[in-house]
Amino acid sequence: MSWLRCPDPRPWATTRLVCFPHAGGSAGAYRTWGKASSPALEVHAVQYPGRADRIREPMMTDARQAARMIAAALAPLTDRPLAFFGHSMGTILAYETALLLQTKGVPPVHVFMSASPAVHLRGEGGNPADKDDDGLVSELVELGGTDAEALADPELRELVLPYVRADYRLIQKYEHRAEPRLAVPVTGLAGEADPHGTVEKVSRWAELTDGPFELRVFPGGHFYLNDRQPELLAALHGALGIPAA
Repeated sequence: MSWLRCPDPRPWATTRLVCFPHAGGSAGAYRTWGKASSPALEVHAVQYPGRADRIREPMMTDARQAARMIAAALAPLTDRPLAFFGHSMGTILAYETALLLQTKGVPPVHVFMSASPAVHLRGEGGNPADKDDDGLVSELVELGGTDAEALADPELRELVLPYVRADYRLIQKYEHRAEPRLAVPVTGLAGEADPHGTVEKVSRWAELTDGPFELRVFPGGHFYLNDRQPELLAALHGALGIPAA
């Protein structure tokens, strides 16, 4: 099944924005972004296997392998400028996919890295995948993106936790390589109260590109984008030189 979802196709759009969800996330996290964006921007979201309408497919185990498949899926879309938005785990996949497209001569025009330490800092700290189910649920609830009451349902836990744990294993397995380097504009996006993707750690994405870097900080925590969607989308439009909707 396809890696990409686009609820609001815009054949006339001048730019395409490709969103890479967080660990345990799906393309549905960005279902409202298309209608909330300028007509000049067409929003796509990556649908990872092992969840939602791809629940029967094998889960991702390797970031670079997944990035190769995502890059192949994006090939037909490179007739117009592409920008990437990665949130949390999605930054790893956005970064690796951007490098692949760059080597093919069709780099994204801008990469937005949200709520995540720069990938060369990934070895620091523990990994939630090593926790038992209760510990993993507590981690998810603390980050603020998961309904604690929903995860108290044993049937939902049985469905959701395997792909959440697989995503964290992917993060744990990932090792950054110093070369090649990005050569495109990068914007780091952080929630000022995020205990994971702190402002300082997000700012260090500047070390991984030879292009210009900007840091934007929003009120909120790890999932600041849920409460600050209008402000975030305005920032993305501004960085892409597109008038906001």
